[in-house]
Amino acid sequence: MHSPASSTLYFLCSALLFHAFLTTAIDPLHAKCSISKNYTSNDAFGDNLPQMMSLLATKAAPIGFALGSVGHGDGRVNGLALCRGDVRSSACTSCILSAGARIRDLCPRNKEAVVWYDECMVRYSDAAFFGDADYDQSFPLSNPRNTFNTRNVSDPKALDGKVALLLERLKNKAYISPLMFAKQELEIGDQSRNLYGLAQCTKDISGGDCKKCLEAAINKLRRCCRGQRGARVVGGSCNMRYELYAFLDDA
Repeated sequence: MHSPASSTLYFLCSALLFHAFLTTAIDPLHAKCSISKNYTSNDAFGDNLPQMMSLLATKAAPIGFALGSVGHGDGRVNGLALCRGDVRSSACTSCILSAGARIRDLCPRNKEAVVWYDECMVRYSDAAFFGDADYDQSFPLSNPRNTFNTRNVSDPKALDGKVALLLERLKNKAYISPLMFAKQELEIGDQSRNLYGLAQCTKDISGGDCKKCLEAAINKLRRCCRGQRGARVVGGSCNMRYELYAFLDDA
């Protein structure tokens, strides 16, 4: 007969594996693989990579962020994981494990890669990148439902002004926060609707670098996504997002 403790552990592991399966089955938001750095099948780097992913998942669970290194010399893997600031620790763990498995499929033999999911981001490299703000590995993604084609927003131009105000407030809150994370709602005065947003930076960079990273994200959103009902920028050091629906987990 199984003890209550063993039954609880079995249930927890089963739940994590099921969530990991669902996350792996979903395509990531984006992935970027290095084309200049590769390792061979018998390279220690390849053996250390899955160990790194397990280490990140374990370390990130309590706080949603982790750094780590496994191995030595040419086989050394440096890794970073960031979970969205509102997700539960169990979801954070399973997302990192799923992202770690998926990135090895998407970027086989690559010594440097990054993958983004809705709930987490995982990055690894043979180079020591901790503490260096990454402004290069970022991309914008807009909500495909354009505000001009919906009845939910009567004045898209006015919405752009509200979006700009929300993003500025999020930036100013996030870069001074110990968690490097901010979320906020803003009433847009249109049928009592609200605008929802988040801003987040990796905790290895300074507050000043976080501010610069979020400013760059705001500029990308301005260029790509005016008039859109929702959009985001994800990157190697910061993320920013706004929507016309409550997308954060407040449970």
